[in-house]
Amino acid sequence: MSAPSRSIGSIVQTDRRHVWHPFTQMADWNQTEPLILVRGRGAVLEDIRGREFLDANSSIWTNLHGHGHPAINRALTRQLKQVAHVSMLGFTNEPASLLARELVRMARPTRGPALLQKVFYSDNGSTAMEVALKLAHEHARRARGLKQARFLSLDGAYHGDTVGAVSIGHIDLFHGAFSKLLFPTDKVMSPYCYRCPFNRAKPERADARETRKCGWECISKLEQKFTRAAAAKKPITAFSVEPLMQGAAGMIAQPRGWLKKAAEITRANGALLIADEVMTGFGRTGVGERAAQKKPGTLPLLASHLEQVQPDFVALAKGLTGGYLPMAATLTTDEVYSQFLGKYEDFKTFFHGHSYTGNPLGAAAGLASLELLRSPESEQQRRVLEAAFASNLETLWSCPSVGDVRRVGLVAGIELVRDWRTRKPYPLAERTGIRVCEAMRRRGVLTRPIGSVVVLIPPYCTTVKQLGKMVDALRDSIDEVLGED
Repeated sequence: MSAPSRSIGSIVQTDRRHVWHPFTQMADWNQTEPLILVRGRGAVLEDIRGREFLDANSSIWTNLHGHGHPAINRALTRQLKQVAHVSMLGFTNEPASLLARELVRMARPTRGPALLQKVFYSDNGSTAMEVALKLAHEHARRARGLKQARFLSLDGAYHGDTVGAVSIGHIDLFHGAFSKLLFPTDKVMSPYCYRCPFNRAKPERADARETRKCGWECISKLEQKFTRAAAAKKPITAFSVEPLMQGAAGMIAQPRGWLKKAAEITRANGALLIADEVMTGFGRTGVGERAAQKKPGTLPLLASHLEQVQPDFVALAKGLTGGYLPMAATLTTDEVYSQFLGKYEDFKTFFHGHSYTGNPLGAAAGLASLELLRSPESEQQRRVLEAAFASNLETLWSCPSVGDVRRVGLVAGIELVRDWRTRKPYPLAERTGIRVCEAMRRRGVLTRPIGSVVVLIPPYCTTVKQLGKMVDALRDSIDEVLGED
């Protein structure tokens, strides 16, 4: 490794003096030496001291194929020789046009015509959701004659940090302080089997979704919400959901069939379905039960499609460029698009945009990433990795402090509790998840918790051996930190 251009102390001092880190208590940050990451290759990151770490959360859920992937590097190098940035306000560029075509292809259902035909680019997951909310609002006003758009989302929902995205979020810790900035929205219970008040099953050493005993009360609550809204003549405009797995809520995995039932209720009530696939998209939620029967290049890449659900909007970001550049997209239907067509003087234009909309570099990276995802090699690697992930995670049930292990495809949340028999949680003030992740870091594995839920989201290039090390590090760290609780 080449020597750093500045001393470690100088870099740390400059960072502390000027940088405000997101979702970080800076008083704590300033007390310890930060990890300065300087290099990445595959699933491995290297810090300024030459120490190597496995990237067990894909650099905050973005890095699909690993760091420094040669195919994406080549695509960016080629595009750099042409043009790095152009405006999309009255102009276009080839990579953005081609990527839009491929995203529409990706979003095509396995049966029937393509419903999502239009792509609006932005630059992150929050803005992708903001676009969907604005479009749904205007569609309700123009096509349905509704004066007031009304949005519904899940309890514990997190859809980003812009004002609209926060308005449909329901995590008080994140959103409560901004309540006076927001427009009102409604929420319905999340299908959180592990802590569901209607789940009559006693705690077992297994995923709570598999052992649950209930009458789908969560679905009944959703249906009641729509019925009451209609009776009050305040119909719901759109229902927003992260398909199969709620991320920042604590990696809450939905029981099989919930999404399909929820989509049917949404459709029956004339509402639009917004799928927030910022985290779940691009194959993250797995290859599907019938993967072996699929032809190469045809595995579903949207979580929605794993339950044969076709949304009216799909928000994409994070893995869109393989974790290389900030880029996002909102996919929607021709029916929504048509509401914004008219003469110039009608001012029906969608008055929304971003300076980096459709950036050619981001689009070039996105095209290369999609090509990788559809390759037989990548599909086979994901099949192998998914099976190994399931097998390795089973070893965590030996830890008394593991209450639930929730896995969907190649994303997992391990909920830590004081007593698995009672599901008694650890108070946030005890920083349980953080302390376990700090212990994992000492073992050469990097990830970040959500409260007392430790998240594992390995890059697709991760080897079975590296995956085993990630899970071993987690199990050993739980024993170290919580072994005597």
